[in-house]
Amino acid sequence: MTIKEDFYQNFREKMRGWLTTEEGKTNKFGEYLMFGPDLFHLLCKLSLDDEVPIKEKAKLAGAIAYFVSPVDLLPEIITGPLGYLDDIAVAAYVLNGIVNNTDKALVEKHWAGDGDVLHVIRQIIKGADEMLGSGLWAKLKKKFQ
Repeated sequence: MTIKEDFYQNFREKMRGWLTTEEGKTNKFGEYLMFGPDLFHLLCKLSLDDEVPIKEKAKLAGAIAYFVSPVDLLPEIITGPLGYLDDIAVAAYVLNGIVNNTDKALVEKHWAGDGDVLHVIRQIIKGADEMLGSGLWAKLKKKFQ
């Protein structure tokens, strides 16, 4: 099993477990958190796809590193599962750039999650300001332009 698979499986289990708690059941951002493991998987798959331009792969690598890093703007060790909201927003932002700069079918072919990936990406980006606050969201977008 690779590090990516370990992270993916652990992440999925963490989210499932948290969403069964009272806090998880009532949190308005819970639905976004369940997209996290699938977005991480998508970032990894696209980073290995030869059809993805090098410039976009660099952004994918940055988003993957941000996901797995224990040090980010909302550290999970302090904020718990809600600390993944910034990681999820970054993933959606980077993926939106790939959709806009390549063929959207490239992103769709690697999507293993539920629902339409383009809708998921748009939904997360639309809610990112509320999830993170406009100041934090602006800083993150600037980092991943």
